[in-house]
Amino acid sequence: MSNWLNKLLASSLLAAIVCIAGVASTNPVYAQDAKPAATAAAPAAAPAAAPAPTAIVPNKGDTAWMLVCTALVLLMTLPGLALFYGGLTRSKNVLSILMQCMVVFSLIIVLWSIYGYSLAFTEGNAFIGKFDRLFLAGLNPEVVAATFSKGVAIPEYVFMVFQGVFATITCCLIVGAFAERAKFSAILLFMILWFTFAYLPIAHMVWFWPGPDDVKDAASLEAMTAKAGWLFQKGVLDFAGGTVVHINAAIAGLVGSFVVGKRLGFGKESMKPHNMVHVMTGAALLWFGWFGFNAGSALEANGTAALAFANTLLATAAAVLGWTFTEWALKGKPSVLGAASGCVAGLVGITPAAGFVGPMGALAIGAIAGIVCIWGVSGLKRMFGSDDSLDVFGIHGVAGILGALLTAVFAAPKLGGTGVYDYVTNAAAPDYSIVDQFLIQGQSVVVTLIWSGVIAYISFKIADLVFGLRVPEDQEREGLNITSHGESAYES
Repeated sequence: MSNWLNKLLASSLLAAIVCIAGVASTNPVYAQDAKPAATAAAPAAAPAAAPAPTAIVPNKGDTAWMLVCTALVLLMTLPGLALFYGGLTRSKNVLSILMQCMVVFSLIIVLWSIYGYSLAFTEGNAFIGKFDRLFLAGLNPEVVAATFSKGVAIPEYVFMVFQGVFATITCCLIVGAFAERAKFSAILLFMILWFTFAYLPIAHMVWFWPGPDDVKDAASLEAMTAKAGWLFQKGVLDFAGGTVVHINAAIAGLVGSFVVGKRLGFGKESMKPHNMVHVMTGAALLWFGWFGFNAGSALEANGTAALAFANTLLATAAAVLGWTFTEWALKGKPSVLGAASGCVAGLVGITPAAGFVGPMGALAIGAIAGIVCIWGVSGLKRMFGSDDSLDVFGIHGVAGILGALLTAVFAAPKLGGTGVYDYVTNAAAPDYSIVDQFLIQGQSVVVTLIWSGVIAYISFKIADLVFGLRVPEDQEREGLNITSHGESAYES
């Protein structure tokens, strides 16, 4: 026991040292000296900083709303995702999934507070931040972070924890792809490495921008945008995490399903979900919590939050119907598993578009995601030849890619979308181009797939060298509840 704990500690320190060495060569400037950030083209997450010189006082309604949204996103993982994944596994492995969700969540939120938040949401270069907020240095109840309105802010503590729960659910999503056969110790080491070198750079590249408060004219807007993340500078639209969360996690999971290998008996033995009640309950909790995920990404209690809330409701309902009726037509019977899977597909599909598209665009995105993801968990999965145990890529990857690309289409003002906001004129830009935005969105998808996929492969290989990725065959047959955690889920 102490041997592998020592290995884990040593590996964690190594990961932290490598990370520090990679960015410490820049001269950090504490966030008190920088403006808080927001998003001009892609309101999804605003970097944090100290109070503006005008001493903005946060609105209590915005603060209360964001605290509630943070709690809702936490509920998405614990218990939402845990129950959804747990019900999909076989009974002999359900506790292992619950344990992985609980501990990975806790691990990532601690790393987020130590260095993750700083690297994702402080001004560094186009690919990563600095250590201005290492160990949350400089934070206190008076420090604020910008929203997406000039002169409006929320407490930076609120912004920090809200973005932290995004990071946690992203990492927890990955474990479903190689459920029922991976070593717990290897999973934890993988998560430290992938979070540090995949999640944090992608979050910074897509979401970091110094903020709208100093934008007065075209020159100042250009100067502020030049300090932003690389993909933000290109104009990527990702309201709440289509690239940062879903595509990012999905490709890492798919890589893991190949590196870890298929489950014993895969394709020969029955591996049906053991508890559909848990699956449906988990999906419903995900839907409920997702209102905090999407609507909270407006960072204010305003009309954009209301739009994102409405779109999350409509797109998900359309996806449930799209999956259900398609499955009914193809298989002769609609299933609870299909309805629950359609629910998740719709939630994922609308995530990048939630604050940019109109309600009819949300219905279209949801319906398309529900229908196409049936192919994602069947035809595409067979093409890959992978054992993606809980269809992480088939749902989160496929719906995330669809959502990211369709955002370009339905964000167009002529199709009911909001277009791209121009902080110089304080109005929607008049020259929105679906084709140009589609190409930008496509670039963000490709970059995320390659970056996360490569980092995931390297991280899995390191975890394999240190601990070995897979449990022994006899332990896998007996089940991870007993062999990894010494417990039984159900007493007979």
